[in-house]
Amino acid sequence: MTRQLEIDGVSKRYGDVVALQGITFEVRAGEIFGLVGSNGAGKTTAMRIVLGVLAADSGAVRWDGRALDRDTRRKIGYMPEERGLYPRMKVAEQLIYLTRLHGMSPAAARASVDDWMERLGVAGRRDDDVIKLSLGNQQRVQLAAALVHDPEILVLDEPFSGLDPVAVDVMSGVLRDKADTGVPVMFSSHQLDLVERLCDRVGIVRQGRMVAAGTVDELRAGGPEALIVTAPDAPAGWAAGLPGVTVLDQSGGSTRLTLDDGADDQAVLRAALATGPVREFARSRPSLTDLFRHIVSAPTEGEAA
Repeated sequence: MTRQLEIDGVSKRYGDVVALQGITFEVRAGEIFGLVGSNGAGKTTAMRIVLGVLAADSGAVRWDGRALDRDTRRKIGYMPEERGLYPRMKVAEQLIYLTRLHGMSPAAARASVDDWMERLGVAGRRDDDVIKLSLGNQQRVQLAAALVHDPEILVLDEPFSGLDPVAVDVMSGVLRDKADTGVPVMFSSHQLDLVERLCDRVGIVRQGRMVAAGTVDELRAGGPEALIVTAPDAPAGWAAGLPGVTVLDQSGGSTRLTLDDGADDQAVLRAALATGPVREFARSRPSLTDLFRHIVSAPTEGEAA
């Protein structure tokens, strides 16, 4: 059996508030799975249920085909969105303490902490209190805390928040390396360009439901196609009023449009040529950011009714 983390029909309610509604997805061995959604969509709730911090009202979480128990959850590396570190404890002392809680010997804990602090670029801060670190370095230490016990599963809530581009590259490399060893990696992020670049598969959560899941290419292929028209001399609003045309944005002489079924793209081209030279006229699949906007802004079944 392929080892994978399965979230199967999980629901969670807080009084009248429905946080998750039968959410189902899997994170396969050796892949990076990005969980994206608006604030309050249910991403953190799903992660906390995987960790056992919250109990699901219904549904199941399985690892390797079996329900997660306490021993299995000890093998998960978890990084919460909120800082989960002791602010007035020294960095290395704290990481060794957390590693020992997972059952590693003192010598193995020290060796693992030294290795991960070096890889994540915080070896020089080992004797500093966490509270004295920048937010970016606190984030690196938080990731180290999720990795030092050599986890079999990684669950990370907004791991790239507050990181500069160099730190993003370091963390991205670490996650890719862990996935390459067969570890399933799940993380949430609002940085959709990063999700698009890094993830093997992506799930989009809306109001507690998984509304789309697949590779980035699969998701983009199912999204609305745009027409890119680059006409340097075209005035603002040149395409407004063309039948079946919706202007998404216009900047720097480039206009992005969508066409209704049956709309005449040649009429768009003629209108663009009427303003001057046309440098580009091409169809384009949406980026993950465009697709996300389209999905989360679409009316729900209840709103449509």
